[in-house]
Amino acid sequence: MNPIYEKNTLEFVTVALEFCSSLERLQDYDLFAFVNNQTKILPLLYLKATLLPEVEEQQDADDCEHFITEEAYEALRTRLADLLGEHDSYLETFTPDMQYSDTPVIAFISENIADLYQDIGDFAGLFRQGYEETMLLALARCTENFRRYWGQSLLNALKAMHAVRYDEELNLKEEK
Repeated sequence: MNPIYEKNTLEFVTVALEFCSSLERLQDYDLFAFVNNQTKILPLLYLKATLLPEVEEQQDADDCEHFITEEAYEALRTRLADLLGEHDSYLETFTPDMQYSDTPVIAFISENIADLYQDIGDFAGLFRQGYEETMLLALARCTENFRRYWGQSLLNALKAMHAVRYDEELNLKEEK
């Protein structure tokens, strides 16, 4: 069976589209609603990415069209940073630089999420085109980028948002 039509691929596409859609509706969220949403969708995105079928590496996968521009990336990152405020930064412990550093490495949830959005948004844009060759390229690139880059970024952001979501001093509560 063609890997682009496998159940796990289609489920990943569904979650990827929901993730992108949630970020494109960022104006609908307050801090609690955003963190609550992301602490639910990010684990699902990670799980579905781990279940993607193996696809032969495509030589020209890096030459695929990009849909998320640097301007769109920066606009989202800025909106996220504004929404998260003082909760945007966290100490990064899972970086190669940390083992040689005497000072903490600061990372930002907004940057992690914008990085995810850029890669997942490009994947979704390519997949929507409906051309099997392009879809295979997108799947190969997304899977490789998950392993190398955004899988760890997703986990880092999730860990930081978990701390915000369940910080008793913040007393974030769901609106009823």
